[in-house]
Amino acid sequence: MKFKLIVVSLFLNVSLFASNPLDNFINNPMIQNANVSLLVKELGTNKIISQYRPNNSTIPASTMKLVTTATALELLGPSFCFQTKLEIDGTVNANGVLNGNLYIYGGGDPTLGSEKVGNPNFLPQWVEAIKRAGIKKINGQIVADGTLFDEEGVNPKWTWEDIGNYYAAGAYGISYMDNTYRLVLRSGLIGTTPKILRTEPEIASLTFDNHLTSTEIDSDSAYFYGAPRSNHRIIRGEIPANRMEFVIKGDIPNPSLLLAEHFQNALKQAGIAVSEPPSDIVKRVTERKLIDLHNSPPLSEIIAETNVHSNNGYAEEIFRYLALKSNPVATSNGAIREIRSFWKGKQLPIDQLFMYDGCGLSPLDAVSSGFFVELLTYMKTKSSSSEAFFNSLPISGKTGTLTHFLSKTPLQGKVHAKSGTISGVKCYAGYIEQDNKTYVFAILLNHFNGTSKAVTKKMEEFLLQISNSAK
Repeated sequence: MKFKLIVVSLFLNVSLFASNPLDNFINNPMIQNANVSLLVKELGTNKIISQYRPNNSTIPASTMKLVTTATALELLGPSFCFQTKLEIDGTVNANGVLNGNLYIYGGGDPTLGSEKVGNPNFLPQWVEAIKRAGIKKINGQIVADGTLFDEEGVNPKWTWEDIGNYYAAGAYGISYMDNTYRLVLRSGLIGTTPKILRTEPEIASLTFDNHLTSTEIDSDSAYFYGAPRSNHRIIRGEIPANRMEFVIKGDIPNPSLLLAEHFQNALKQAGIAVSEPPSDIVKRVTERKLIDLHNSPPLSEIIAETNVHSNNGYAEEIFRYLALKSNPVATSNGAIREIRSFWKGKQLPIDQLFMYDGCGLSPLDAVSSGFFVELLTYMKTKSSSSEAFFNSLPISGKTGTLTHFLSKTPLQGKVHAKSGTISGVKCYAGYIEQDNKTYVFAILLNHFNGTSKAVTKKMEEFLLQISNSAK
């Protein structure tokens, strides 16, 4: 009888523990010492399903993109297009000679030449625009004018390990080819230094100190280091041995000038000569005439790429552009003021939002789960751009950064959310749609023990238990 009582007691204790998903989650050895902020609410009733320190601001990583993209949709609208202008100063004579400069006036479009969204082969269209303007020769320069944005480019709150790499590229008035180049290497035996073959695209002024090592790893573990706008890069780390070609990616130091160079080459191939080398320096303010207007795809498409694939470059361009609502030049600080002002006006708890960039790469960023849940609730129930925002989110087990999250579980296809991952940080925020109900959630973990993969598994288990208990 005593043995049966012990068994029953143990069973009841285990059942009680298992029936409390929150305790089960936060008391896990990997998570019990972590900085956690968590909130799950039922949309409509506002019923709290689970919460743990919902007002605690924690590093959000890429879930910060939710703040950037939601604000952009509210301030600009889903049909907004970034505009790049082709302008001339001087005059075009009867022989088709432009005595003056041709300007590319950047409008912060992240899709020029991008592999992700829009037309990467747009330069022939620009050449045709020059022909339509009757220009057959240019006595002057092609000037890439990126002065709509300030000269900061790379966010000063990012870490040295990130700056110089493709995922930490600068945001400029003119962005081009995702502000990313590929460095093609050939690796030899283990312990040897890989040989640099070329860059794609070619950037003649770019130089490298190569400290890479060929090792037995099977993935990219290489990092670029270099100051913003500098044409010199140091490469450290490892790449797989014995590869005929292996590609790593860095940031283009001066995408504005590279675009001007490529445009000049395209004009030359079309028989339109330009007398002087291209430049990204606007030497004087002159009256200009618009000869062509290049529109980006609509913001809804750009934001979908930003959130589904967690595109840092797109996020930073959108983020900086928001400053222009009240400022003549796009700056990070101006963007932060606009974003905070907007959400303060919507009565969101902006004292729980610490924002230093638009993509979440800065380790100084911090947001609470409570702020995220209120933002997500607003976008679902009050925003005129609700559909565009919701459709921009990855789907569990199906798309983007959530392709493997909750895959082959009862929640596959039922979670629309943004993930966030940097070293020691794992976050998810979004919506669960189940049984004709919608739940809004945010789970933010910082400084956990164990691997990111193992912690993700525990987050999946928590959401599955929550969704099951909420039925």
